[in-house]
Amino acid sequence: MKRRTFLKAGLATGATAVAVNAGMLVPNTVFAAWNEAAFKTKSVDEGMSAVFGATNAADSADVKLKAPAIAENGAVVPIEVDATAIKGVESIAIFASKNAVPLACTYKLSGAAQGFAAVRIKMGETQDVVAVVKAGGKLFKAKSEVKVTIGGCGG
Repeated sequence: MKRRTFLKAGLATGATAVAVNAGMLVPNTVFAAWNEAAFKTKSVDEGMSAVFGATNAADSADVKLKAPAIAENGAVVPIEVDATAIKGVESIAIFASKNAVPLACTYKLSGAAQGFAAVRIKMGETQDVVAVVKAGGKLFKAKSEVKVTIGGCGG
């Protein structure tokens, strides 16, 4: 090992140890939860019931779903959900209606978190993407069709 490499590694290790001890590298609290029942559902309504306990989401212009009209590659379809116009957003879920498992992801928000989520999902074929937002105990949704030219789920 060269002297410079050894010194760089030693300094990096020492700096990391100091940062950890000073509390500079400690992340804020992050929780991951697994809702196994929701990821075993076969339809959007079943998924909504498993995630939210209800399927009565109302269409809302305050939920802005940004999805491409045509996805050239179904393996990476960018999706954005903007519900910042709604106060007190508790959670956001994104569904791909014809995927083998329609639930793509869920986000639980708290405190002063803004009602916004962005993700890339995998889609096997042309289908509807549905964003469901829970705020104030009520469900709101937006839907958009995405045409997939190359399937991401084995197509």
